Amino acid sequence: QSKHCLGYPVSIFFIVVNEFCERFSYYGMKAVLVLYFKYFIGWDNDLSTTIYHTFVALCYLTPILGAIIADSWLGKFKTIVYLSIVYTIGQVIMAISAIHDITDTNRDGTPDNMTFHTAMSMLGLILIALGTGGIKPCVAAFGGDQFEEHQEKQRSTFFSIFYLSINAGSLLSTLITPILRAQECGIYSKQSCFPLAFGVPAALMVVALIVFIAGHNMYIMESPKGNILLQVMKCIGFAIRNRFNHRSKQHPKREHWMDWAEEKYDKLLIAQVKMVLKVLFLYIPLPMFWALFDQQGSRWTLQATTMDGNFGAFIIQPDQMQIVNPILIVIMVPIMASAVYPLIKKCGLNFTPLRRMTVGMLLASLAFVAAALLQIQIDRTVPNFPSSSQTQVKFLNLENTPVPVVVEGQEPFVVPGFNVSSHNGTSNSIKQFLKENNKWVTGCLLNYGTMENKENFQILQSYYKSDGLCTENIKAIQDINPNDIHMAWQVIQYFLMTCGEVVFSVTGLDFSYSQAPSNMKSVLQAGWLLTVAVGNIIVLIVAEAGSLPEQWAEYVLFACLLVAVSIIFAVMAYFYTYMDPAEIEAKFMELEPDDKKRKELEMMTKDNLAYVNNETSNNTDVKQTKI
Repeated sequence: QSKHCLGYPVSIFFIVVNEFCERFSYYGMKAVLVLYFKYFIGWDNDLSTTIYHTFVALCYLTPILGAIIADSWLGKFKTIVYLSIVYTIGQVIMAISAIHDITDTNRDGTPDNMTFHTAMSMLGLILIALGTGGIKPCVAAFGGDQFEEHQEKQRSTFFSIFYLSINAGSLLSTLITPILRAQECGIYSKQSCFPLAFGVPAALMVVALIVFIAGHNMYIMESPKGNILLQVMKCIGFAIRNRFNHRSKQHPKREHWMDWAEEKYDKLLIAQVKMVLKVLFLYIPLPMFWALFDQQGSRWTLQATTMDGNFGAFIIQPDQMQIVNPILIVIMVPIMASAVYPLIKKCGLNFTPLRRMTVGMLLASLAFVAAALLQIQIDRTVPNFPSSSQTQVKFLNLENTPVPVVVEGQEPFVVPGFNVSSHNGTSNSIKQFLKENNKWVTGCLLNYGTMENKENFQILQSYYKSDGLCTENIKAIQDINPNDIHMAWQVIQYFLMTCGEVVFSVTGLDFSYSQAPSNMKSVLQAGWLLTVAVGNIIVLIVAEAGSLPEQWAEYVLFACLLVAVSIIFAVMAYFYTYMDPAEIEAKFMELEPDDKKRKELEMMTKDNLAYVNNETSNNTDVKQTKI
């Protein structure tokens, strides 16, 4: 008997805190991951995106493994503890992999053995994926186990608080870890502080593990009862094998291919599997939505690095823009539920769950159209950098007169002169001026030109000494224009994507729950998570192929693919017939006793036939011996 406070088991406090810390750890690490690949490891955008989505896909594949381990072997508590330890080790390894001083032997700020850092980070990500994915299906279910049958209202409230803790952890970590990353840290040289950005999530995972174990004596722990997913897979496998073994025309056809499992499995289980397969068939087009949705943490974050994040009172980091999604989720979910859906119903429109999901897919495609239009504007301000197979050469003329330049295979061109303007002043006054503009130049007497852009400039210097005085000619030039497309423009695509998520994801989960048999809701949950994994695999395939030269074209490609898939899904939804699983199950439960008796009779008949055949065989052997 667990302890209670205000009608709730005290044990759920430990579970909620654990979930908050774990989600903070996961989303905090994930928020800065793609920038870690790009700026620390040194990968290009395509490879950074590929590895990022490989990691996310793995995080959504491992829940199936976690569910099987928990239900068939260790139980939920031990599974959560053991995999959380793996998870924590992975986070610590990630933090260590980001310490550049470990291999920076010459202390120039750049790691001398990048293979070590890459290998460590890959090991850390694999362990994190096993941990976070493995405990994903266990924690919420373990929290539900803490309530007794008469505490349905309290259980419902717990799941609301549990969901709130997930969003709170995601929101805070997405806000905080990019700020930590933007700091500079290091022993010998100061660099972006990825060790701190990964270290804080690692510390939160340690807290999550300690808190969860601390509630050990208060938990209600159910022993493993076998995994329904394995049972479903075995039933499907038997039906396929049995159908293949009876493929000749002499065997009469059956109404459904799953009916070929009747020789071994109850009709109730077969009916439940049929209902599950009917919903899983609708899941086939869904990965394309997640292929677009999860690019918020990769392509959209990389897009934000080429934009201006100065909001006046504060500066938004590129990886902080992801926080727009959870903020809009909190706002949009109640608005859609209490205002939009009731209004549509009053207008007499039958906005079924599957139609909502179709609209959600179209909204996500519109979000990528908005991202493509924004990318076109960004590309107009970004310099035309050389590709990996090209080399760029810059000619700087330090004289006052133009200089003609001839390069073999190129048209002749002229490099204009500097036209340096002069200013005389004391070294201290000029030092102060340059210090205020983020530059420090040592010298005695100085001559320098006007600074047209104080934020983004390059100083070219020529030194010479005269009569013991240091003289310096300085000209400030703007090499690359600063980012002038504001990051706030991304809010449009985030808003469209979040609206799509609300009407697609929230509706999809509710639809799956309503159409699932009572004992197979976890099977459909596993199927839903699998669509997320496949969606991320689609992204890494497209990113690795890298056949499109322009990023905006890739955005348009994804938008078009999702529109095409949403049309296919709309056609599939049109022919879908909504079910009442409880009614179907009740019908088969009435027939179950007769079905069991029939099977017992069949088994007895088979046993008798086997016995007769065996006796006949033995008698034949005896006769042959006598002869």
